[in-house]
Amino acid sequence: MNETISWETIEYLHREKTNDWYWIVGIITASIALIAIILNNVIFAILIIVSSFTLSLFASRKPEVITISIDGKGVSIGKHKYLYKELESFWVETRDPHPRVLLKSKKVFMPFVVAFIEEVEPETINEFLSNYLPEEEHSEPFLEKVLLYFGF
Repeated sequence: MNETISWETIEYLHREKTNDWYWIVGIITASIALIAIILNNVIFAILIIVSSFTLSLFASRKPEVITISIDGKGVSIGKHKYLYKELESFWVETRDPHPRVLLKSKKVFMPFVVAFIEEVEPETINEFLSNYLPEEEHSEPFLEKVLLYFGF
């Protein structure tokens, strides 16, 4: 099968942060850093401040448009190629307003790869992937749900 399915989509769902969001992050950061300094833990205070700054930078970052392609060798998401031998199973989630493909990886530290579906029918992707991987219902990883809840 030499067919390739490809589409462009956003890297992740982005919610614009308000000024209040940044104020809350700043107040929480200052409070934790102050407590750490009072407890003579300056390194922890510095870590909290740097982490908060990094979080704020990431929160303001707009998602990139990436190309996703599925072929006979594997799935390419942006610059990353996931070969079928590195994947255990897949699930095409269509119950959500934003349909997506969930790929279960054999990697310990990155068990799921999530890609949004645009411009292509989810059934087409389902039929194509079922030739190479078993279909197994997966739910979105807990951490991804938490990040989505907080606006990431």
